[in-house]
Amino acid sequence: MVHPGPLTRKLIRDLWRIKGQAAAIGAVIAVGVMMLVMMTGLVASLGETRRAYYERYRLADVFAPVARAPQAVAAGLRQLPGVAAIQTRVAGSALIDLDGTALPIQARALSLPDYRSPALNTVYLTDGRMFDGERAGEVVILRSFALAHGLRPGDRISATMNGFRRELTVVGFAQSPEFLYSTAPGELVPDDARFAVLWMSRTALAAAYDMQGAFNEVLFALARGAEPEAVIAAADRLLDRYGATGAYALSNLESDRFISEEIGGLRRSAGSVPPVFLAVAAFLLYIVISRMVQSEREEIGLMKAFGYTNMEVGGHYFRMILAIAAGGALAGCLLGIAVGRWMVDLYLIYYKFPFLVFRLDPASFLVGFGVSILAASAGGLLVLRRVFALTPAVAMRAAQPPDYSGSGRFGAALDRVLDQPTRMVLRRLTRQPLRMGGAVLGVAAGLSVSVSMASILNSFDAMQALTFDVIDRSDLNVSFTQPLEMHSIHELKRLRGVIEVEPVRTVPAILRNGRERYHGAIFGLTAQPRLNRAVDADEQPIDMRPGGVFLSVGLARTLDISAGEMLSVDVREGRRPRLDLPVIAVAESLLGSPAYMEMEGLNRALKEPLRVSGAYLRVDAAQAEKLYQTLKDMPMVAGVSVKSDSLAALQRVMDQGAGAMRYVMALIAAVITFGVIYNAARVAQAERARDLASLRVLGFTSGEVGFVLLGELAAVTLLALPLGAALGYGLTFAIAAGFSTDIYQIRPVFSPESYGQAMGVVLAAALISGWLVKRDIDRADMVTALKTRE
Repeated sequence: MVHPGPLTRKLIRDLWRIKGQAAAIGAVIAVGVMMLVMMTGLVASLGETRRAYYERYRLADVFAPVARAPQAVAAGLRQLPGVAAIQTRVAGSALIDLDGTALPIQARALSLPDYRSPALNTVYLTDGRMFDGERAGEVVILRSFALAHGLRPGDRISATMNGFRRELTVVGFAQSPEFLYSTAPGELVPDDARFAVLWMSRTALAAAYDMQGAFNEVLFALARGAEPEAVIAAADRLLDRYGATGAYALSNLESDRFISEEIGGLRRSAGSVPPVFLAVAAFLLYIVISRMVQSEREEIGLMKAFGYTNMEVGGHYFRMILAIAAGGALAGCLLGIAVGRWMVDLYLIYYKFPFLVFRLDPASFLVGFGVSILAASAGGLLVLRRVFALTPAVAMRAAQPPDYSGSGRFGAALDRVLDQPTRMVLRRLTRQPLRMGGAVLGVAAGLSVSVSMASILNSFDAMQALTFDVIDRSDLNVSFTQPLEMHSIHELKRLRGVIEVEPVRTVPAILRNGRERYHGAIFGLTAQPRLNRAVDADEQPIDMRPGGVFLSVGLARTLDISAGEMLSVDVREGRRPRLDLPVIAVAESLLGSPAYMEMEGLNRALKEPLRVSGAYLRVDAAQAEKLYQTLKDMPMVAGVSVKSDSLAALQRVMDQGAGAMRYVMALIAAVITFGVIYNAARVAQAERARDLASLRVLGFTSGEVGFVLLGELAAVTLLALPLGAALGYGLTFAIAAGFSTDIYQIRPVFSPESYGQAMGVVLAAALISGWLVKRDIDRADMVTALKTRE
């Protein structure tokens, strides 16, 4: 049996002696590695599953919607340079009427070949069977919608297509890579119960939408190395005469945009968040090992006198650093796997993958261990220089007492006011300003993380309040099947239960600025909107001035454009004119990337006066159910969106995926805060163990002795509060930018509550740390402490 050497036994004893500090530092390292492993694993899982899903079910690279094109055009499209395969199909909007639902449910109807698998955009059948091409009334529906309403294969549903009501039989449920993230038209928040996808045979759907021998969408698969932009330009030229509304690449598909933003956000966070925790851990290790080397000068001298080399003695302390770092990294890897698997379950609710297995990225383990060791070594190597510099003769002598003659005195007046324990606390602060400053900085770093995460939690709530209370003050939004005359608004005003109506004109368009482009829409608002408003950074409504366009902050950033510049607008409906419009201002918007215009000015630019495409309504809640039934029976209504439903759906989204990550980071902020404060208290206790024992011998009570030590911790904590609040202010902007995407923006919100919550975490950590240290002081052996030579 091989027995451990003397240095190994000493290492085990030392680790046991500082087990509390080692565990706290290891916890800080663990959360940093956990974040790295979890985030890189999620990036790998989402990215690889998306790639495999897209490939297996042949998701198109380019989508080209068109008003109506004859099937014969498909031969020319197939010959375009860079095209590997095409698939034409019929697509249309529909409304589904289910028993027990007050409002019609918006749906998208898509065709599949009658008797074979499509060349592109196949579906994954999860339940039941595919439709029979000879039975026009059979349909396969999106699985998430079916589960939300408790449907089963064999059930019948009623759907309005092209103005005609049809009875359909559900024969199966399916999922599709085209609808990983599924939202109703005009909405950004997914709600499984309020949006459906129907797949029918090409013959049946063509008959429903008058598309026999024609199509209104073509899908392209590109050859290896082909440029999507070249194929898009060629397809638009060929389909222009048939009412092309603008081809777009897969990256502009709404579903792919959302998941790409999610993966990008996780990748950015994986590169920026873990280093913060590892840097704090390196700082804590430096303080602990520095204190240990200082207190073990005599032991170091004895080891060298007995023949141990500098490398052997230094290696002993370096192994201690490596043990703490490796233990923290191992715990972080295991936690990363556990939290990553939990997050995967949330993503399966958020994104409609047929499966999603947390995939470990081996590189994240290597990077996690490597960076942990390097960060810990960086702090430890500075300390080891002192070990190498000590000769046995110098080390075995007591360290030269520090000279505090230049630290000054408090003065007789202050001496009379303050008792002796308080003066001892103040002397400690003034005589070792660098060490105290390091402790203040460490606590402030922990507080800054808590402040930033508390502010981010409030920012998510503020984003919802701004979007649904300040910007949108309506109760519901009604969209029409096509732009209608203004008298349609008067019909809505006459409905029982309607209090106020505000028209809106929505025009699909491609917005361009140089090489930048964005597939979206321009929203025409009344001159002084009341129910759906654009607001500035101060949350004040912006009056819609004619003659130009107002862009949201996110859209202006995407297009790289600012106020005063000209924006090119390719309108994709009606006569499809190209407009050059000045950007009047950039408006605040935290949800989506809208562009606004004064409605009459927009209609004049389109040469379509007095046209509206929908309206925002404020209604009497007592008569809402009857109003919903009336709207359901109006043929001009394409869909109705109730604001309360949208708000509830957004809240669910914010509690899943990236939104759930903020709760994980809030917990981690509490861990790092406690680790920093606990280590500061333990280091202070170790440094003053002999002094505190001396005070007990001189007659000081245990309470007075505890006050000397804990007063120092309290002073450090109180000094750290304003510094940590200032650091947290800046860190909040960085974290908010990391959470924000082109889809939604998180605006930092600072409130007394967020600062109070963060400071409460710090004070709670200080109280717990103080209690643990005070307990050890009361249990300390005074004789042993007095024999210790500093």
